[in-house]
Amino acid sequence: MGRPADSWTASARCRGVDVRVFYPDNGQTAGAAKRICTTCPVRAACLSVAVATGERWGVWGGTTEDERRAIRRRQREAA
Repeated sequence: MGRPADSWTASARCRGVDVRVFYPDNGQTAGAAKRICTTCPVRAACLSVAVATGERWGVWGGTTEDERRAIRRRQREAA
């Protein structure tokens, strides 16, 4: 997860985990990815990048695409 230029990715719990865990196919849940994110020391940074860049796919910072859309919507409404 993360982009190569992001130094926080070196500490991410997802390093070395099969990326397919974070991009579940239709019918699969994001539970496995979310469990990994729960204990990740850089979860907040990951989520911040995903929200700021409008990441549309996968689990980032312990959130799904729908959850990030809701976060962005709340941010727009609060602005």
